[in-house]
Amino acid sequence: MKNKYLTVEALTKYLKFKFDSDVNLKTVYLKGEISNFKAHTTGHFYFSLKDEYSKINAIMFSSNNKKLLFTPTEGMKVLVRGRISIYEATGNYQIYIDEMLEDGLGNLHIAFEQLKEKLSKEGLFEQVHKKPIPKIPNRVGVVTAATGAAVKDIISTIKRRFPICEILLFPSLVQGDNAAPDIVKKIEQANDHDLDVLIVGRGGGSIEDLWPFNEEIVARAIFNSRIPIISAVGHEIDYTISDFVSDLRAPTPTAAAELAVPNIVDLTHNLNQIAIRLNESIYNQINFKKLYLDSVKNSFVIKNPMIMYENKQQKLDNIIEKINQLLSYKLERNKVLLNNFKNNNILLNPIHLYKPKKLELTNIISKLELLNPLSILKRGYTLTYIDNKIVKSVDDINIDTKLKIKFYDGIITTKVEGKEVSNGN
Repeated sequence: MKNKYLTVEALTKYLKFKFDSDVNLKTVYLKGEISNFKAHTTGHFYFSLKDEYSKINAIMFSSNNKKLLFTPTEGMKVLVRGRISIYEATGNYQIYIDEMLEDGLGNLHIAFEQLKEKLSKEGLFEQVHKKPIPKIPNRVGVVTAATGAAVKDIISTIKRRFPICEILLFPSLVQGDNAAPDIVKKIEQANDHDLDVLIVGRGGGSIEDLWPFNEEIVARAIFNSRIPIISAVGHEIDYTISDFVSDLRAPTPTAAAELAVPNIVDLTHNLNQIAIRLNESIYNQINFKKLYLDSVKNSFVIKNPMIMYENKQQKLDNIIEKINQLLSYKLERNKVLLNNFKNNNILLNPIHLYKPKKLELTNIISKLELLNPLSILKRGYTLTYIDNKIVKSVDDINIDTKLKIKFYDGIITTKVEGKEVSNGN
């Protein structure tokens, strides 16, 4: 009979096996409110997920909650994805959460942060891409709703501050599902006009109302705009993606108009100040030149012009004197050189210069005579030729060979009738 009874552990393990093997419990999506939230020192989150009628224990391990873009708090409504299983120590079933999102507005905040991070990594927010806002624009474009406080504030502010500026309105949807594409369209249309600056924005509202200005297509249209853009969305505390990517962010539409155009009163005041400073500068320059002219007129040189001539004349006399001294020195030096040359021994006795050269020439002629072949022929020697080539050996001669024999005083032609070869003695 005792075999009919199970242990609590056995039952719990059986139930856990059933839970873990159930396909429908492996991936479960729940929504509810957080209660009894506890962030453990290990980094894990422990809490309950409840609604009006039921409650389930939940755990989110640190490996998963590190991915969260928000901090869970008591009473927060969330959307979770996870698996259902049993914790054997207590026998309670619970959800092991893999992913958690804020319910309702929380999802918009997450989408905002995700797009902000993405565009920031691409460099769309960097200052290097910001185009300067012109100080004195001629034409200002406005992309906003055709009616409402925003467009009225912008137009009235521009006309009050800088009435000579032309305003071009590009009416656009600023709320709802079709607002983002319409804003992009109007920004592109504005870029086809000769505008100096473009204001893009709307009045205040909830995060859902302002959401078109958090859309990626609007952000990229602002970034790609040829015209500098001032973002004017909502109130001062409201920030949208458009604010980060635009060339300048204004806290309100009215402030955008103030940033877009100068105050004509200030410009007039500045021009008056510039005119005053210019007159003062011209007056000071005239006085300075007048004082300079008086100083020149009263100068000693102007009043005594001959002093300048006398100084130059004295300087010229000094130069002439130095030139004469230099010429005298050169003449004396050249005279000494000429006398030395005239008294040179070679010029006085040129024969002494030629005697060594004559002896040297005689020696050279004697050496050439020794080498002259004609001198050898005078001593009884002859030169023998065959076809104008000197014969050097008897072996070069054959019987009946015609020879030319050159003596010192002429040449004879003969024919070989025989030859004897010497044995070298």
